[in-house]
Amino acid sequence: MGKVLTIGEPMAMFIAQTPEKLKHVKSFDRYVAGAEVNVSVGLVRLEHDVTYVTELGQDPFGEHIVEFLAAEDIDTSLIEINPEYPTGFQLKNKDSKNDPEVVYFRKGSAAYHMGIERAAEIDFSDIDIFHVTGILMALNDGTYELMEGLIQKAKAQNTIITFDPNLRPTLWGSRELMTERINHIAEYADYVLPGIGEGFILTGRTEPNEIADFYLDLGAKAVIIKLGSKGAYAKWRDLAGDHSLTQAGFRVEAVDTVGAGDGFAVGIVSGLLEGLPMKELLVRANAIGAIQVSHISDNENLPTREQLADFIQNHPE
Repeated sequence: MGKVLTIGEPMAMFIAQTPEKLKHVKSFDRYVAGAEVNVSVGLVRLEHDVTYVTELGQDPFGEHIVEFLAAEDIDTSLIEINPEYPTGFQLKNKDSKNDPEVVYFRKGSAAYHMGIERAAEIDFSDIDIFHVTGILMALNDGTYELMEGLIQKAKAQNTIITFDPNLRPTLWGSRELMTERINHIAEYADYVLPGIGEGFILTGRTEPNEIADFYLDLGAKAVIIKLGSKGAYAKWRDLAGDHSLTQAGFRVEAVDTVGAGDGFAVGIVSGLLEGLPMKELLVRANAIGAIQVSHISDNENLPTREQLADFIQNHPE
């Protein structure tokens, strides 16, 4: 199977036990959160190898996260423990009808202090795919420089780059800075995976084919756009010209929308590692995204190969 490297900030996550605003919640259940964590867990469950790069505090949250990742068979050899800064965490309420209320406690965390010096220790020579999101780079100039340095290094070593913008506007200094830096990183990506709303924010274009053209013109091999419950749209370019495909989504009852995009990315990245054609890539990505919205929490219910095949066979599009 394939080998993937990703980088991000894993956090302890506390999910409310009762469906009310966070300020009223008295009891929480603890999980491990982070977009790249979710993708890593999903890929390993589909029998691929994943190495995760980050920094954690020397505290109970950091210890738990390392143990969690190791228990999921994710390679933790590039995780550093920083005794000076804490591990980030977040609070999330329950809301089956809307996006949940989420409050982050991550500014000044160990991952927040990662910088370009981490790039020197990372070798992409045996990495098939470098999967990145727009979250870590949003924290500050140092994390952005690290991400830029790593993605350039991966490109120079002919590693495939998949990029999920995964916008977090509240982390950026301004919308203009977010758009500029996200689109600059997208110039290096082979596969760009925005949501339809993200595509509008980043390009000013409303139609999927127009958003795709923006990133294809920047140099992407393919652009795969999440359309929510409507499924996904892909457009790619080769010597024969431009090609596009729309794939319907799966009908499920949404319980928790957080993590759906990460599940979608699991489908795309794993499918690329396995050489699946575009239609099968989209079916798999839609299926894992649908499984994600059907359950509370971000990664506990990501499927194995057998569970994924069963879902696709037994759920209508």
